[in-house]
Amino acid sequence: MKTLGLFFQVVRRDPFLVACALFLVGVTTLAFVGVHFTGYTYDQISNDSLLQPSGAHWCGTDINGRDLLTRTLSGAQISLVVAALGALVSLTIGVSYGMISGYVGGRVDNVMMRVVEIIYSLPTLVLVIVLVTSLDQTVSNLMRSVGLTQIPPRLVLIVLFLGLTEWLTMARIIRGQVLVLKEQAFVQASLALGQSHWNILWRHLLPNLGGIIVVYLTLTIPAIMLDESFMSFLGVGVPSPLASWGTLISEAATSINPIRVYWWMLLFPGGLMALTLLALNFLGDGLRDVLDPRGRS
Repeated sequence: MKTLGLFFQVVRRDPFLVACALFLVGVTTLAFVGVHFTGYTYDQISNDSLLQPSGAHWCGTDINGRDLLTRTLSGAQISLVVAALGALVSLTIGVSYGMISGYVGGRVDNVMMRVVEIIYSLPTLVLVIVLVTSLDQTVSNLMRSVGLTQIPPRLVLIVLFLGLTEWLTMARIIRGQVLVLKEQAFVQASLALGQSHWNILWRHLLPNLGGIIVVYLTLTIPAIMLDESFMSFLGVGVPSPLASWGTLISEAATSINPIRVYWWMLLFPGGLMALTLLALNFLGDGLRDVLDPRGRS
């Protein structure tokens, strides 16, 4: 709580960080609330193909006559949800793995870190693409058998596998912090008082890791967002007619030709994605300032 309060103090002193935070709140609000007031649905096809921005379509239309503003905001929903849930998966695994490795130490720590290094050496994004495409039908049949027909199975796989590949850095950072913290007097006193290792991990060490966890969470969210967008750009991400920022950019790229460039199809989803990533990274810098006293004046 002290770290969080200090962060808000830093943010209030920096108008640029305030602007970044307000921008992220605004994008999220538009994505989940404003999209219902555009007058269109994300899959509504019309004869108004490739119209430039106008009063009827503020961001123009795509090749199928669908309102691009609606699809951009709908794509923001998918990108933000996938990034947030994937980051939570990464957070859970990375923090738990790093804390156990650093706290136990010795041979267990060595083995666990060798596993991390082996996974680091793998082309993880390629593996995610292969796993998502190969397991898509299997998971689809499984979800259909239990009545989960409203959730696209590929989205579930993307969230799961991207979260399973982005935890490595978090685990190494947390492990290094725990190696330092477990030698502190408050941990030694807890051991002398007979507290269980579980209590020491989750009641004493975890609260002292809150700041560094939040910092790397703000870095993991844009990383997963970029990975999902790249997969969707390649056509192995969000299934049609759903849209993410990656699929919209992919559709824009296929519409570019030497005769005419439909600039609005690339500008609006690509620009909104770029600004969102920048805002997340600047907020991460603000958190880093909180955690590094040498970086604050």
